[in-house]
Amino acid sequence: MTLFFLLKPLVSQLKTIKKMKICVFASSSNALDQAYFSEAIKLAKLIGQNKQTLINGGANVGLMHEMLEKAAESGAHTIGIIPEKLKGHQLVSEHAAELHVTKDMMERKALMRDLSDAFIALPGGFGTLEEILEVITLKQLDYHNKAIVFLNTNGFYDDLFRQFDRSFDENFAKASYRSLYFIANTSDEAMAYLQDYTPPTPINKWYKVPTNGK
Repeated sequence: MTLFFLLKPLVSQLKTIKKMKICVFASSSNALDQAYFSEAIKLAKLIGQNKQTLINGGANVGLMHEMLEKAAESGAHTIGIIPEKLKGHQLVSEHAAELHVTKDMMERKALMRDLSDAFIALPGGFGTLEEILEVITLKQLDYHNKAIVFLNTNGFYDDLFRQFDRSFDENFAKASYRSLYFIANTSDEAMAYLQDYTPPTPINKWYKVPTNGK
């Protein structure tokens, strides 16, 4: 068997890799356990090795900074999006090859959504929660149909998922909305999901839609 035929499956696999702009929401804290940094770095390297684009908040602190640095070193194009106020606090990472400065947080989030093909939430605080829940809500309302992933390092989001379950169980949200997002325990799982992602058919949000006069 020739070398060409031995390499053909690998070449075919490489050709099928989808090129994506992946938005990663993540913590800006430097005081985290090393396990969170290790998984963030692994994800950043996978994004770089696959020649994808990383989009994040553009800060020089926490998981955001580590991801920009390691993704750039691994071959990714990096885009940072930061509001004027944070730029004024000298919080801009030097590892964002492309930097966008927005007037406020709302504009920042909108630009991150518009530029991205997929979203991954690493463990984070209030800002990360706001960002990932907003893209889930907008997907629920059919404003977009992009892939959304929680990277659940150390079971960080387990309590949040229990709250989701209560919303489903008590009919605050349809159980079918579990398909709006994917829960990954590792970076490999997250990236595999993005590669295989097929947008689902939009689901009607309301259990019963009222009609005029009835």
